[in-house]
Amino acid sequence: MGKIFDETWDEPLNNQVGGNHYSKLAIQPVEYITSNNLNYLQGNVIKYVTRYKDKNGIEDLKKAEHYLQMLMTEFKGTKK
Repeated sequence: MGKIFDETWDEPLNNQVGGNHYSKLAIQPVEYITSNNLNYLQGNVIKYVTRYKDKNGIEDLKKAEHYLQMLMTEFKGTKK
């Protein structure tokens, strides 16, 4: 698989603020989220599930659950 972002993204992707929980991954959540045109709620589920082991543990899983609940509410509202 090739690079998702061009070389102009190298610096921001390699200079993570607040830890290295994303930069050590094969693909960073922002790359996956952007490449798949995910919305804010979907992106946050991906972000928190991806980092929970390396950052905030259960707190991040609860955040992911919160965004997933909002996503389910939104989805139910579109199904008639």
